[in-house]
Amino acid sequence: MAEEFGKSVEDGIKLSKRLYFGKDRAVAPPKPQMSMDKSSETFLPRAPMVYAVISDPGIVDNPDMTSYQPHVHGRCDPPALIPLQMNRIELEADSYLDSVIVRFSGSWRVHCVMGSKSCDCRIAIPMGEQGSILGVEVEVPRKSYSTELIAMDDKRYMEKECRPESGGFLKPYIFILTIPNVDGGSTLSIKVSWIQKLLYRNGEFSLIVPFSFPDYVTPPVKKLAKKEKIQLNINSGTETEIMCKATSHPLKQLKREAGKSGFLYEADVLTWTDIDFAVSYSVSSSHIYGGVILHSPSVHDVDQRELFSLYLFPGGKSSGKAFRKEIVFLIDISGSMEAKPLEGAKNALIGTLTKLDAKDSFNILAFNGETYSFSSSMELATAETVERAVEWINLKFIAGGGTNILLPLNQAMELVSNTHGSFPVIYLITDGAVENERQICDVMQSHLTSKGSICPRIYTFGIDSVEPQMQKLFAKGLSTILANITIDTLDDLDDVEVYPSRIPDLSSESLLIISGRYRGNFPETLKAKAVLEDLSNFVVDLKIQNAKDMPFDKIFAKQQIDLLTAQAWFSENKRLEDKVVEMSIQTGIVSEYTRLSLLETQKGNQATESPGAHKLPQKNDSSKVDSQGQRRIMLQNFGVGFGNLKATAENIRPGVEEPKLPEAAELIIKAASNCCGRLCDRCCCMCCIQCFSKMNNQCAIALTQLWTALACFGCVECCSQLCCCCGNE
Repeated sequence: MAEEFGKSVEDGIKLSKRLYFGKDRAVAPPKPQMSMDKSSETFLPRAPMVYAVISDPGIVDNPDMTSYQPHVHGRCDPPALIPLQMNRIELEADSYLDSVIVRFSGSWRVHCVMGSKSCDCRIAIPMGEQGSILGVEVEVPRKSYSTELIAMDDKRYMEKECRPESGGFLKPYIFILTIPNVDGGSTLSIKVSWIQKLLYRNGEFSLIVPFSFPDYVTPPVKKLAKKEKIQLNINSGTETEIMCKATSHPLKQLKREAGKSGFLYEADVLTWTDIDFAVSYSVSSSHIYGGVILHSPSVHDVDQRELFSLYLFPGGKSSGKAFRKEIVFLIDISGSMEAKPLEGAKNALIGTLTKLDAKDSFNILAFNGETYSFSSSMELATAETVERAVEWINLKFIAGGGTNILLPLNQAMELVSNTHGSFPVIYLITDGAVENERQICDVMQSHLTSKGSICPRIYTFGIDSVEPQMQKLFAKGLSTILANITIDTLDDLDDVEVYPSRIPDLSSESLLIISGRYRGNFPETLKAKAVLEDLSNFVVDLKIQNAKDMPFDKIFAKQQIDLLTAQAWFSENKRLEDKVVEMSIQTGIVSEYTRLSLLETQKGNQATESPGAHKLPQKNDSSKVDSQGQRRIMLQNFGVGFGNLKATAENIRPGVEEPKLPEAAELIIKAASNCCGRLCDRCCCMCCIQCFSKMNNQCAIALTQLWTALACFGCVECCSQLCCCCGNE
C-alpha cells in the first residue's frame, strides 16, 4: 500500500506539469525535490500533507487561470495524487512526563483542479514515536467533517460499507483520511491531534515531530504571506529545573517555572520548513528519583475514582549499574518470516550480541515446527562465542516450516531456571498467531510464579518490518537497573486499580510510569522498594504532589487500554471489553473494540452535490444524509487484531496476501484467454503485425472494441456462468 501511494504521488507530480501559472518567472511552479533515491519511500509524507486524488487527468488545470490543455485519453488507475499547495501551518506540542499531545492546524488549496470540477482530497498525517491519532476536523465550503469513535458491536453502523481508501494506516505511523468531493479552487482548513511518546536516553528527553515539507507545496505566488508557528509547552510533572539542550528551530522561551517551560517560534518565510521539529531537554538529576502525581476525574469521566500516576527517573549514566544477564533469544524462522521480516530479526539480533558484556551469557533458539539450538547450555558472551553465534545465525536462519511457540518457550525456561545472581531474560520474536496462545500464557504464568527471587522476564515482539524498534526493545531489556519494584502502601487504598498490575523493571533507557485509580485518602508518604544489580535492596522516597493542569485521561489512556485489552482477550471477559470501549470513546484513543468513522455535516440547508462531483456508492446507508444533514462514513478497523491463524498456517508473510479475484472477473479472464488462444492458432504474430501496420486509427479502434466484445463470448459455458454471477448488474 505504501509503495502504491508513493508511485501515485510521483505520477501526481508529473501530472501537475500541466498547470500554468503565467509567463512571469516569479510565479513559476516550484520544482519537485530531487533525490538519488528512486524508491517509493521518497514520496511518502514527512509532514502533514494533503493530496488531490485524480482519476480523470482531464480535470487538472489552474482554477484561477484556465489554459489550453491537450486532451488526455484514459484514466489514472490507481488515481494519481497531486500534493496541494499549503497556505498556513501551526504546530502546538504539550509534553507531560513521557508523552506529548500534538495539535497541528493548516490550510491547503485545491490549486490543480478546474473550478467547475471536484475531486477527493487525501490527508496524510505522519506521527512520531508510537503515535496514536486523537481526532481530525476539516472545514470545506458547504461541509465540515470530524472523526468519531463508535463501538464495534454497534449494529447501526457496523453493516455500513467501508472503503479502504476512505481512511486507514499507510504505515504504522502514517494515518490517511479521504475527504470526498472538494471543488477545484476551494480551501481545506484542517485540525489534527495525536499523541506520541518522547524518546529517553542518558537522562535526556527527545521530541521529534514530522515537520519536513517538500518545496512543491509552497504556493508559487511569492508575495503571498507565509507564516510558520510552533509552540512547545513542557510539564515534566516534577519540580526539577528543565534544561533545554538542542532545538531544530530557534525557540524563544516564554515561561520558566520549576518543572515547567514554554517556548515559541514564529517567523515569516519564503518557503516552508524542510526539517522535522526536534527538541531535547533534561529534567533529571544524576541519581534515581521518583514521585506521585494526584488528580481528580473530570465531571464527564465514566469512572469517578481518583487518579494517580507514579514515576521513576533512572537518572544519568552513573545512577545505577545494569544487571548481569542470562538471555535466551527465540527467533521464529517459519515460512512466513521469509525475506524482510527474518532479515530484520537477524540484523537486530547480531547487533545486540556484539553489545553484550563479556560477563553476560546467552543462547539462541531458532524455531518453526521444530527447535534448533545454538548451544546445549548458556554461553558467556566472549568475542569468540559471539563470532560463532553469528556464523550459526547465517547458516540456520532459513525460513520454512510451520510455527510451534510453546516448545521453544519451555526449553528457554529450562535454560534460565537455575540462574544465581543474574537477571534472566527471554526474547520471543515471531510473526505468527497460533491456536494454543491462551495455553501458552497459562504455562508461562505458572513458570513465572514458581521461580525464585528474580523470575525470568519475557519480552515478546510481533514482526512488522521494524528492525529499529526491535533494537530499542533489546536495548531496553538489557539495561535494567532496578528489578522487583514494589509499592506496598498502595494495597491499603480502597478499590485500587493499577496499570500495569505487575510493576515493570526500571531501565536506564526509559522512564517508568504506572497509573491507576483509587478511592479513599492517598498516603502522605510513599516509598518504592526494589533490588539492585548486586541483589542488594534499594529504597527511594516518592514525593507526592497534586496536578490540575495535566490531561490524565489522555496521556495514560493508551497504556490502560492496551493492558485491559490483553486481559479481556486472555480471560474472554465481555465486561472488560465494554470497559475498553467506554475508555476509548471517552479519550479518543482507538482500541480493538472501537471503530473510527468520519462524520460529514452539511452547512446550512445546502444538501446538493457540487458540480462535477464523484458520487459515492449507494449500496447502503453510509452514503445517505440524515435529517440533521449528517452522513457517517465508516473507516477501516485500525486495531492490531488478535492474529491470523489461517495466514500463520499457510506461511503467508505480513502484507503480501493478495485479494482473491471475484468469480465474475475470473470468468472474464478465462473467456478472454480462450478467445485469444483460438485466434492465435489461426494467425501468426508476423501476419498480425503486418496487418496492423497498414490499418488507419479508426479501423484499429474498431477492431480493439470488437475483440473486447468477443472476449466476453469466449465460450457459451463461460458466458452463461458470468450472467448468473452478475445478475442484473
